[in-house]
Amino acid sequence: MNLYIPKHFKVDDLDEIKDFIIHNNFGTIITTDKNRPVATHTPMMLNEENGEWTITGHISRGNTQWKMFDRHENTLLIFKGPHSYISSTWYEGENVPTWNYQSVHLYGQCVLLSEEELQQDLVNLLEKYEGRSEGGATWENLSESSKAQIKGIVGFKVKVQEIQAAYKMSQNRNETDHQNVVEALEVRNSDDDKKISREMRRIRKESESRRI
Repeated sequence: MNLYIPKHFKVDDLDEIKDFIIHNNFGTIITTDKNRPVATHTPMMLNEENGEWTITGHISRGNTQWKMFDRHENTLLIFKGPHSYISSTWYEGENVPTWNYQSVHLYGQCVLLSEEELQQDLVNLLEKYEGRSEGGATWENLSESSKAQIKGIVGFKVKVQEIQAAYKMSQNRNETDHQNVVEALEVRNSDDDKKISREMRRIRKESESRRI
């Protein structure tokens, strides 16, 4: 289940990948049950200590995938960013349509969180999304009945052992084709198109800077 990454699109910068996960943290956790893949989409948090990454999150206790978590080897986590259809009519020469996208795959061993660890993870998650709002639903502002609902979820932690990241942003295209794609995406103007066009400009600019 390795992520296929042509050399033009491979990302190795750990700071870049870390930032991507932080900003696209609604991901997918995939385990196997008797060789059958099982997946859940859920928000996750990246934690770093002494240069090692762990990813924490939770799912509903009613979701039986949690029973596969403890000591599950080669757990796969997928984080996906924006994506856009790229028309072949935007190129100078004849070619085929494609798709631009950003994706990160992480592999590692999964373990279950204790209730105390799960509570701290929820504190961090709520602080991230509610902490800046006056009277936000942070853990300290929740009622005891709301806090008691922690019994209905199960927390997990994955120690990251392998990182695979791909940004397919027309890096293999000449300057004219690259600019045509950027401009066409900006005209089409969906949210993902705007994000992809910005990323294309940023990545091309950084690549040119490294060549100087």
